[in-house]
Amino acid sequence: MPEPALHNLTLETRPSIARIAKADWQRLAGEANPFLRYEFLLALEESGCTSAQTGWTPRHLVFVQNGRVAGVAPAYLKSHSRGEYVFDWSWAEAYQRYGLPYYPKLLMAIPFTPSAGPRLLLEPELRHALTAEHLQDLLDTLAQQQGAHSWHLLFPDARDQALLNHPQALHRIGCQFHWHNHGYRQFDDFLAALNSRKRKSIRRERRQVAEQGISFQWFDGHQLPDEVLDTFFVFYQATYFKRGQQPYLNHAFFARLRDTLPEHLHLVMAMRDGKMIAGALFLAGQSTLYGRYWGCLDEYDHLHFETCYYQGIELALTLGLDHIDAGAQGEHKLVRGFEPVITHSWHGIQHPGFRDAIADFTREEADHVQGYFKQAVTALPFRQQTGD
Repeated sequence: MPEPALHNLTLETRPSIARIAKADWQRLAGEANPFLRYEFLLALEESGCTSAQTGWTPRHLVFVQNGRVAGVAPAYLKSHSRGEYVFDWSWAEAYQRYGLPYYPKLLMAIPFTPSAGPRLLLEPELRHALTAEHLQDLLDTLAQQQGAHSWHLLFPDARDQALLNHPQALHRIGCQFHWHNHGYRQFDDFLAALNSRKRKSIRRERRQVAEQGISFQWFDGHQLPDEVLDTFFVFYQATYFKRGQQPYLNHAFFARLRDTLPEHLHLVMAMRDGKMIAGALFLAGQSTLYGRYWGCLDEYDHLHFETCYYQGIELALTLGLDHIDAGAQGEHKLVRGFEPVITHSWHGIQHPGFRDAIADFTREEADHVQGYFKQAVTALPFRQQTGD
């Protein structure tokens, strides 16, 4: 029997965020995280980036209690695993070998965004009353109703993990590299915290970028001309075309992002001989700068590191932010002062045989990731207390 505080609680879906009252979403999501803004998710839908055609069919969750919205979560019915950054291709292949369907799956995540944050946006009373067992039942039932063979919740924060920690839900971990402001007021303060070899290496990289005649201009969403946005989009596309892939996002999405969430948007453009040659797009949250998209047409020594990391640190310091989440991938960030952090995801697998096999996989994977994390910590380039 459900707890009295959970009486009349149902979990439903909506085929578009436009089918959820903006006031309800804003009340539950707040404005601290740009990826949870109503406008961000609506821009993905209105631009066609998240649709049945792209394999991202919106199925946003709505917790309804006594006839009112008590919680929401961004969610999609997926027909593939692209754009998620928690890789389950081997799971899908195993299903296929046994003649079983892996897709569709119910995914609770921010599309194309490997950044941790809140996912279950719940009223405090509901969060307090909801148990991991009850949430598991709700998600399992909903997945079945949607014709999904599994559910997946990616990159939750610690509060959501407490609700997901159920024996039947499989837990995966990963490792990313983030920059933290340990009391730095300017870039030289950060450099002073590094050992002499890494400090000299970064200064040399930055000097070599400047010696190539490259400078930088910053634009925020309130002062971002069409010409700059158009040029950045060409660079963004090139990043995917070079790998023989189609970009996840289109120009219409970036234009909507600028027009509806200018307070979050920041663009760093590299300039040479009066022309834009590369760019990096950042989104600023309450305390975190999110490095999201980068691109260039021609290659220059150390330009990627300068544009995405060193300019990003300068931007975070200017904005008074104390954390940079630069997304997936790694060791090149580690040696530049980005510290390892553990990321999380939770998975509900319906098929009992595959669930057991995947559980074994996640345990072995966790041991490997924990070992990698510990090794990465020892390789950080910061000065020791007793040394340089």
